[in-house]
Amino acid sequence: MADLSFCLRDLSAGVKVLVCLCVTVRSRFLKNWKKYPIIFRKRRFLWYNVPIKDAPGECRKGWGYPMSKKVKRNVIVGQSGGPTAAINSSLAGVFRTAKDRGYKKVYGMIHGVQGLLEGRYIDLSEHIRTGLDAELLKRTPSAYLGSCRYKLPDIYENKEVYEKIFKILEDLEIDCFIYIGGNDSMDTIKKLSDYAIVTGSDVRFVGCPKTIDNDLALTDHTPGYGSAAKYIGTSVKEIIRDGWSLETSKGQVIVVEIMGRNAGWLTGAAALSKGEDCDGPDAIYLPELPFDVPAFVQKCRELLEKKRSIVIAISEGIHTADGTYISELGNATEYVDAFGHKQLTGTARYLCNVLSQEIGCKTRSIELSTLQRAASHCASRVDILEAYEVGGAAMKAADEGDSGKMVVIQRLSDDPYQAGTEVKDVHKIANDERLVPRNWITPDGTYVTNEFITYVRPLIQGDVGAVMVDGIPRHLYVPGYQELL
Repeated sequence: MADLSFCLRDLSAGVKVLVCLCVTVRSRFLKNWKKYPIIFRKRRFLWYNVPIKDAPGECRKGWGYPMSKKVKRNVIVGQSGGPTAAINSSLAGVFRTAKDRGYKKVYGMIHGVQGLLEGRYIDLSEHIRTGLDAELLKRTPSAYLGSCRYKLPDIYENKEVYEKIFKILEDLEIDCFIYIGGNDSMDTIKKLSDYAIVTGSDVRFVGCPKTIDNDLALTDHTPGYGSAAKYIGTSVKEIIRDGWSLETSKGQVIVVEIMGRNAGWLTGAAALSKGEDCDGPDAIYLPELPFDVPAFVQKCRELLEKKRSIVIAISEGIHTADGTYISELGNATEYVDAFGHKQLTGTARYLCNVLSQEIGCKTRSIELSTLQRAASHCASRVDILEAYEVGGAAMKAADEGDSGKMVVIQRLSDDPYQAGTEVKDVHKIANDERLVPRNWITPDGTYVTNEFITYVRPLIQGDVGAVMVDGIPRHLYVPGYQELL
């Protein structure tokens, strides 16, 4: 006796219906196993050689066949959301794996799905011609293809957008669609894969994680975070050193504003500066807890009684108990992106103004801003290698039949650090946020614990040697390409 779980999708009515059946197969039925062979792989399964007459509804056309068993055509890949120092390493991984697995062309969307809708794309083979090109791409910060923050409408709101995208994919003979991005980008993968199910398209849609914010659900961490954390720890250490060199009569407070929006993973990385040769920041404030401005002023007052120069790391997303961002107290920035995210800037400047008025000390506000996500000269080797592997894993998953999935990193051990990849349902990831656990923040809410440091430190290890030309790092360059962006 054996248990066999499988799924049937009836899409003939235009509605996704998922029926899970658990069949007990007794020995007298095993003689018919050749009629419905199923491949099991890494805790997931793929339909293979299911008789076309048994496939329901519109999904009979090409339904259920792994790409590895079809004549392979082309792949398209895009980048979306905030750039990182590692995002192009994932792009290199997608390209290399697609070529190794026999796909003819690998197209790159110019500025993500927004550019695709405008018919803007390139053949990556014209950009990655040699092994040196691939290595330069891995060391090139920002999004080589150009990024976007384009929110796909719901299918029922604007079906024409989806019809246009799928017509372009059909014209380009696309089998696999890989999207490198964060939370909002996974929303795009979710919607496109759902539309493919509804219409019976056999294009596979797989997400490749990327975000310095490190806030994607179901993955241990995200490519891009390790390099940004390394830059933050290094920069905060240098800022602390600089603060020691100056002496003022009433003391000095330096407030360093760090990205991350509602998640404090990046801000917590400021604690990496602490070591035998550096005390680290004097306080760290994450957005996971409400921020009290008067309590912050009192904390700085007490610290100045002990030290002439203090450094505070704060997240751009810290907020009061009623949810008001501190940045909104100091200015009236009205910009909101397509996903409803407010632009967060000026938090450190506002707090420095408050400290100057309340204490009368010298203050300095520092926004690391885009430097923390574009600092390829300070990239983590672990991060760049993992980004490349995750890009390859996304392509592999699509080739083997996965769709509506995202590759995740699973940590196996901290010391020695070991990690692997698997795929998860993108519906459980898109539009969700993974925050720093409360027990990784000190009880008074002004620092991170040793557990946080143990989690982050393996991700910043190693360096990536830059290709230097005239004393400056060289990036991948194709004449005339930048004018297209």
